[in-house]
Amino acid sequence: MTPCPAKLITDDRENLRRLASRWAEIAALPAQREKAALWQRLNDQESVRPMVWINEIPWHEMNVDDELTLRCDDPWAREQEQKMRRLLYQWDHLPGDMIISDYYPLPLVIHSTRFGIQEAVDVARTDESNNIVSRHFNVQIASFADLEKIRPPVVTYDHERSETHYQLAVDTFGDILPVRKQGRAHIWYTPWDNIIRWTGVEEAMLMMVDDPDLVHALVDRVVQVYMDELDQLEQQHLLALNDNNVRIGSGGYGYTNALPGEPVDPGQVRPAQMWGCSNAQIFSEVSPAFQWEFAVQHDLPWMRRWGLNYYGCCEPLDGKAEILARIPNLRKVSVSPWCQVARAVERLGGQYVLSRKPNPAIFAEDEWHPERARRDLRAFLDEAGSDCDVEIIMKDISTVRYQPQRLWQWERMAMEEVERVAK
Repeated sequence: MTPCPAKLITDDRENLRRLASRWAEIAALPAQREKAALWQRLNDQESVRPMVWINEIPWHEMNVDDELTLRCDDPWAREQEQKMRRLLYQWDHLPGDMIISDYYPLPLVIHSTRFGIQEAVDVARTDESNNIVSRHFNVQIASFADLEKIRPPVVTYDHERSETHYQLAVDTFGDILPVRKQGRAHIWYTPWDNIIRWTGVEEAMLMMVDDPDLVHALVDRVVQVYMDELDQLEQQHLLALNDNNVRIGSGGYGYTNALPGEPVDPGQVRPAQMWGCSNAQIFSEVSPAFQWEFAVQHDLPWMRRWGLNYYGCCEPLDGKAEILARIPNLRKVSVSPWCQVARAVERLGGQYVLSRKPNPAIFAEDEWHPERARRDLRAFLDEAGSDCDVEIIMKDISTVRYQPQRLWQWERMAMEEVERVAK
């Protein structure tokens, strides 16, 4: 864990103060409030226009003119500097409809033992600087006895360390940019992403046919450990509202008038006042019946706990409307690059916010083809028409071939296209 000094050296302190000053200037712009209102209208299904956001950026390829070069020496200061520089870089080059808070969110120091089992994996790399790698998962769960490897997590809150971080941030730049302690707001719940890491992908698919009882027991156990962890976060008052510029599921921001839905005690946020999410992205080629049997029905106890829900990630859901309709409080649905767009619009549009994910593979080609990227954006928006509430989320960007201008240009095109179809 990164040590936290009692006080920063002058150079580190001044570096962070300069960055905090620019952050505060941008946060004060009227655009922040205007964009927040547009996100709220989208999530309340009264959208003015589609919204655009970019995340999961290959930061190791994005540095231009040393804008992302870290200058602090202290490890804690470097963590804050990286956070600030990336946010300011995105605002300068590919903002879309991003929103910059008028405070500095400082995460509480929360530890979890998670589930007692880690992936055993062989890794292949094509770029040593990239954390996106190819994995082969070694089988660890193949029988009922193996389920004992999955253990309930233990969540602990490091109050002392959290307070030390907070006081240091306040002392360093709190007079410029208010510092706010931030509990857990984005909770990424994805049982099947864990399961296939422990069983192997092909093995998990076959197991649903060959040993369905084992799969049901496995999924139930994983869901329960997620529930145990959430219980502890709630009991220790470690949750934070996410009806703001927090990422929801695999999509965009969570602004909505539907949440928190009741008076909130800031020290006791409950899941019912928040967005939740789920997905089973490994089920891209699994039938609706199997997705219901082995994923969604097991998720229901989790998803009933949240005020609103987001479902999906990379899996195409255009042919699974009937199981989505059984998810409580479902508001947003992922529309991945592998969906049949016309069917997604017909079966999901009007009922849910469509969280469209354009294919990021276009950035990885030898030659950059912006005209093709624009055609893809335009085709989806024209198919969706004025009756759909849409967010365009560019994510999973493994590479831009060390040409960040590709992503800058995509952002400009995306904003032009959504303005073109504004209502």
